Amino acid sequence: MTLTIVVAVLSCIGVLLLVLIRPYVKIKGHKVAIYYLPALVGAIILMTAKNVDFSFVASSFTENTAVNPLKILVLFISMTILSIYLDEVGFFRYLATLAVKRAGKNGIALFTILYFTVGAITIVTSNDIIILTFSPFICYFAKNAKINPLPYLIGEFVSANTWSMALIIGNPTNIFLATGASINFVDYATVMAIPTIFAGVIAYLILLLIFGKTLKNEKIEADTTIMHIEDKIGVIIGLVHLIGCTILLAIASYVNFEMWLICLAFAISLFICITILKLIQKKAPKELLRCLKRSPWELIPFVLSMFIIVLALEQNGVSAFMADFLSKGEETINYGFATFFISNIINNIPASVFLNSVISSASQAGKARVYAAVIGTNIGAYLTPVGALAGIMWSNILSRHDVKFGFGKFILYGLVISIPTLFAAIGGLYISMLF
Repeated sequence: MTLTIVVAVLSCIGVLLLVLIRPYVKIKGHKVAIYYLPALVGAIILMTAKNVDFSFVASSFTENTAVNPLKILVLFISMTILSIYLDEVGFFRYLATLAVKRAGKNGIALFTILYFTVGAITIVTSNDIIILTFSPFICYFAKNAKINPLPYLIGEFVSANTWSMALIIGNPTNIFLATGASINFVDYATVMAIPTIFAGVIAYLILLLIFGKTLKNEKIEADTTIMHIEDKIGVIIGLVHLIGCTILLAIASYVNFEMWLICLAFAISLFICITILKLIQKKAPKELLRCLKRSPWELIPFVLSMFIIVLALEQNGVSAFMADFLSKGEETINYGFATFFISNIINNIPASVFLNSVISSASQAGKARVYAAVIGTNIGAYLTPVGALAGIMWSNILSRHDVKFGFGKFILYGLVISIPTLFAAIGGLYISMLF
């Protein structure tokens, strides 16, 4: 057990350090993140030392269960591709410019519209997609308007990582925890509606308290011309696929379809349809190529490596010990806050993998702890930059656009906003579980 714990801790520290240093390698001019290397080395050490049985790992990767990490990765990356394509054809930027146009020169109105627009889009896409698409837009807009971008960027980040709780597809952690507990799309959405609304509204009010005076005195001078969408047919095809995929995910459990297969089928269908469209238009499918380049492929070795480390912890009794510890007192609060803080030690994706193992080791079944863990992994994203991949990507985008927002400032804002929001979400969960 000792070696397993030491390797797991060192792997997590290594990932944390690389996340802060942000190293990458260039492959044909494309930057590839390598923050997952400590986890990969840790997984190899544990398997070589036989602290985790190879046959156990192999069966976990091949078994026909919802918690299979390969299925979850296919689901998430497929949904990501559907969303990235819509960004590539300008749909999300079109919505953003529409929101800016509606707000006019009123800073509070602009902030409010952006906050809830981001929230609405996050619900049907994912928090990571919003961070990748809206953050650069806000940086460009703020520079053009000669205004402070931080209130809008922080509002976008908080919104994306709060409203992402609403549906299973909003965050890979939701997918892992919910599917691991055999919670279907509709049951999840029904329970998480109230906690998400409570958290979303409280976070918005806190943000207004922090930035209200700045926003009120802001003089917006930007060009608010609505962006023109060049490939309307491409946008329609992308929207049909995203909406169709979301609808089928909602009814998947009733028609006995696996969610990962639905997402994969729609991603493949999108590629086929757009390729045919481009052949007819006699154009190269550049958007599809950019989709592949922008997809988070580094997530694959990261998740699989952390999954192996968690399997080792499970085999050596750490998960059972943690389950016993969290069962003392009020479980919903324990799991919510434990996941919230663990996410900021090892990142929310490995945290969800670990908590899924802990929940499975609990002596009694209970769905409330699953939803509490979902809340913790989502809201934990805005306590520190290492709490989620969204935070890592967001910090990198701000750095590229010369927006100064250091680690200390991130934590300061994170503490003020996340703790009340976490309480609000857990309170909403208590109400939701009564029905």
